[in-house]
Amino acid sequence: MPPGPADAAQQAVRTGGDLVVESLAALGATTVFGEPGQHALGLFDALRRAALRYVGCRTELSVALAADGHARRSSATGSVTPFLVSTGPGALGTLPALMESRAAGVPVLGISSQIPADGLGGRRKGYLHELPDQAASFRDVVKSVHVVRTAGQIVPALAQAWEIALTAPAGPVWVEIPQDVLLGATDIPPVVDLRVAPRPLTPRAELVTAAADLLARASAPVILAGGGVARAGAQAALLELAEELSAPVATTFGAKGAFPWEHPLSLQSWLEDRHLTAFLEDADVLLVVGSGLGELSSNYHTMRPRGRVIQIEADLGKLESNHPALAIHADARLALEALAPAVKAAASKPGRGPAVRSAQGSAAGTGRGVAARDAVRDVLGRVAERLDTQDLAVERALLAAVDRALPPDALSFWDMTILAYWAWSAWPRPMESAQGAGGLGYALPAALGAAAATGEPVLAVSGDGGAMYGLAELATLRQHHLDVTWLIVDDGGYGILREYMTGAFGAATGTELARPDFVALADAFGVPACRTTPADLEDDLARALRTPGPSVVVLPATLRMFTPTHLGDKNIRMM
Repeated sequence: MPPGPADAAQQAVRTGGDLVVESLAALGATTVFGEPGQHALGLFDALRRAALRYVGCRTELSVALAADGHARRSSATGSVTPFLVSTGPGALGTLPALMESRAAGVPVLGISSQIPADGLGGRRKGYLHELPDQAASFRDVVKSVHVVRTAGQIVPALAQAWEIALTAPAGPVWVEIPQDVLLGATDIPPVVDLRVAPRPLTPRAELVTAAADLLARASAPVILAGGGVARAGAQAALLELAEELSAPVATTFGAKGAFPWEHPLSLQSWLEDRHLTAFLEDADVLLVVGSGLGELSSNYHTMRPRGRVIQIEADLGKLESNHPALAIHADARLALEALAPAVKAAASKPGRGPAVRSAQGSAAGTGRGVAARDAVRDVLGRVAERLDTQDLAVERALLAAVDRALPPDALSFWDMTILAYWAWSAWPRPMESAQGAGGLGYALPAALGAAAATGEPVLAVSGDGGAMYGLAELATLRQHHLDVTWLIVDDGGYGILREYMTGAFGAATGTELARPDFVALADAFGVPACRTTPADLEDDLARALRTPGPSVVVLPATLRMFTPTHLGDKNIRMM
């Protein structure tokens, strides 16, 4: 039956929800994640009239983690990933994921409904899901909070939030819109022309000159590249500078892929090894780019640089928060692109530069270049020797098997689990993990978000403890036919906590878990699954990754971490 006049009139009514989805599309969003709720129905109804792709998850935590994973793939193109949730419990359920996005510098836009506008401001009307001040819960977690009160504020608020999310340091933002504003009719014209541009965070010229002078005079400069390098897309600029200086480069756990793993100047990521820590300490000039030198990047705050430190960091609060430095508040890419030519200019001045330069003006072919490469080989050799004494062949072989099984350009997302802690140090290519905030349950939802962004195979790696957080998302994988292979390493509990407690107290408490038959459970969701062994892992995982659609591979195994070098036997090492 053709639609009647009443149906046509209903379809012609535009609401505050339409303004939201039109704004997202105009700003460049293509996919939105969400979980509906009563107050947010105006948002979800508007999705019917939008060209946005909707991916619905089963919990609000997974919604926000999926948006995080999607944004890590789409932010390189200058986009933000939005998600939609409802008031109160739904909104609060996203907080752990937003904490991760903030720590890792991921541009996510959370949009939540609110109680009707007449109840805002703590007026205590007794509405369902009411909080005295919901926005207050988010102010110390996200970059900015925007509370909309009228339809006319929707578009400007979303545009402002979008710009803030992309402005260095990138990160999550939060917008709240009352239920009645979302449902209310509006005569505001459809949103078409809405463009924003993040403000560039450029380095001050005099600081670039000062840093270039220090580096040109250095006899043994070293670079520590943090996650800010990868987030800013500064890989090429980092490589150019490192080769100009013949400076060895170490990458933090959040900066995998920022520097070629097998490059002769690559110190890789063995930041928990005292040999690398000592090498960084001995640099006469240590250039730290895109890192606050926090706990995981400084061998648990045991690193004590003896030379001059130059720190380039977009997050103002992290500048000199751990060590005195020549502090440059700037985007990593813009700073490195300015620094490379400045170093060349400084080194060409009479009396500058510690070594005779090659014809191309680089130290790469000089004696310092040879010494730097020799020093890198020596550090990595010492790391390997230390590992060889610890009977860790199983762990090293498993990580290598996963690497071989994964296609060359495939993405991988890792939960907080022992194999992931190995990957932080030893994984030779880009990876994403929850090391920013350290929460469990990250890998699968983030991987499904990335798969929605790329349409390519994605690997998620969890322990059995972390896997329990995301089991419901097997339904999301099936419903949207997302190409995610989920590797679950099943050791019967919280393996790393078991190891910590046994080492510190002689016994573990609260770490042993009852868990389901993961293979049978996946099958109940219609997701192919298999149980594997260390010997068969590479073949089984490669087969799953080659097969389109979701799959689960379960590896029963109890793994161990390598011995830390920064604590005594009686201390607890906290990841």
